Amino acid sequence: MSQRVPGPDAPRVELPRVWRDRHGRGMRGPLAPSGSPLAVSRAQRFDDLVIAAVERLDQRWQEQLSKVEFAVEDVPSLDDWDRSWVPLARAYAGSGALPARVVVFRRPIETRTTEPAKLRALVGDVVTEQVAELFGVEPEEIDPAYGGHDLG
Repeated sequence: MSQRVPGPDAPRVELPRVWRDRHGRGMRGPLAPSGSPLAVSRAQRFDDLVIAAVERLDQRWQEQLSKVEFAVEDVPSLDDWDRSWVPLARAYAGSGALPARVVVFRRPIETRTTEPAKLRALVGDVVTEQVAELFGVEPEEIDPAYGGHDLG
């Protein structure tokens, strides 16, 4: 039985090329399907904690908080920081066309605790403290539940 070799003018069939890593284990891809809790990054989970803390405060302080921007950064810039400790967040008063702003720093807060419940409580307290600083009141006035957690 002879094999038929296609001629030069025969249509060429392209087979899909499968790329494998150099150890032959197959394509590397996501370990969890998108949309599952495992597929959410630590940064996104932290952002969600900050959003939940702000929404909780927004129930009582909606009018005042509508003029405040909230942001999350990984680490603080310590260029204009003259203290020996690392801040967990910073509040900036509004000036001119710039609104008041609260910036929460993810990495310094995450290093304080690894337990999800304590992290949620710490983020809530930090956001409350910064809002209280902006409004010139005590944190307990902003959130009556402030400091009622055992974070130690």
